[in-house]
Amino acid sequence: MFNFKKKKESPQEQGFDASGVNAEGFAGDRHLSEEDTEIYTDLSIHPDWHLPEEEVYVYRFLNLELPPLRPNQVSVYGVEVKEKDGGLIVDAFVRNSLRKGIEMKTASILILDKQGETIARKTFDLTKVGTIPGGASRPWTFLFPPSSVFHDAGILPVHGWRLALELKQTTEHTLDLDERWKEALTIEDFTKLKKLVSTLSPPKNGEVNFFSLYASQSDQGDLHVNLLIRNGSNKDLTLRNLPLRVEDATEEVIAEGGFQLNSLLVKAHTSKPWAFVFPADTLAKTEIDLSKWKAYPVK
Repeated sequence: MFNFKKKKESPQEQGFDASGVNAEGFAGDRHLSEEDTEIYTDLSIHPDWHLPEEEVYVYRFLNLELPPLRPNQVSVYGVEVKEKDGGLIVDAFVRNSLRKGIEMKTASILILDKQGETIARKTFDLTKVGTIPGGASRPWTFLFPPSSVFHDAGILPVHGWRLALELKQTTEHTLDLDERWKEALTIEDFTKLKKLVSTLSPPKNGEVNFFSLYASQSDQGDLHVNLLIRNGSNKDLTLRNLPLRVEDATEEVIAEGGFQLNSLLVKAHTSKPWAFVFPADTLAKTEIDLSKWKAYPVK
């Protein structure tokens, strides 16, 4: 149970709950109101908690001390933080100012100091908190293990700290063209390629993958393969060499080789088209069926 006597003292107790964020990303609603109406939340105890009346009274008292939320917000409001075995334990209220109940999903929670610097960060499965009724706050305890703590846990903030829900930033995945491609592509081909990149599902966060664009065999027998190199990372990717393998419609390997890319840069959250040529004398087959094919890096 929360420490009744060690109630958090913080400037947050004046004004709105600074931990409140728009519930759009958590409730799935769009265009939610952001007016400045004060929403005070009622206490909601998890249905699996069977508490004596005196403990419920403590939670009710602490809940009355919480600052108001704006309409259509969710919040994790920290009440007390303490150190344990190198990690941090935070007693908090998970809050909902929506008119309807909400079941939150997995989310990252930060502990911030007075300057807004991150003390700890951990991803929690908030479905365990259960459905929080509309206009309600539910007490919950969050354990941040030592591996999630950035600062020395022995130096705990006494005043000014707070919890924060880390909002997921949606980053658009776009087309990135090398200058030579810009010069070579027609306006029509550029438009088609740009549309393709925008309609494909973006790579998962941190993922790099390859999308097969076009393959053909020249009159001399060389195999020409065009790929989209797709970077789903938050960081730019530099490719210096790339071993590739190609299979045709028979699912047999028709070509394999390594390519020196001279530090090819693929920017974060972009797809870059690139051409690869396998000389005729390196092909594994003379008869190639390119009605269906795929190319992928060799590990």
